[in-house]
Amino acid sequence: QVQLVESGGGLVQPGGSLRLSCAASGFTVGVYAQSWVRQAPGKGLEWVSGIHGDGSTGYADSVKGRFTISRDNAKNTLYLQMNGLQPGDTALYYCTKGWNEVDYWGQGTQVSVSS
Repeated sequence: QVQLVESGGGLVQPGGSLRLSCAASGFTVGVYAQSWVRQAPGKGLEWVSGIHGDGSTGYADSVKGRFTISRDNAKNTLYLQMNGLQPGDTALYYCTKGWNEVDYWGQGTQVSVSS
């Protein structure tokens, strides 16, 4: 049974940093593509970043240069390092199994950026 459990969200001031974690079970992180997707209050889903099984990565233009996706195969965990956070980054962040085609979602972790 596939499960994705996000953690690491919180309240941070503009310019601050957070690292989100997504602990996976039921599949091997290093084999499958995964993504981070966010949903800001009152808005639709926005793809943030993804990593393929071969390790290649992609980022939305809005986060490029500020966010870094990575994974630890030994811990079967996906990460999203977020630096230079801005109020526009406030959202519920979801971890997914899959990139173009997503078949599992986590429950999400809230990130709030405010002074």
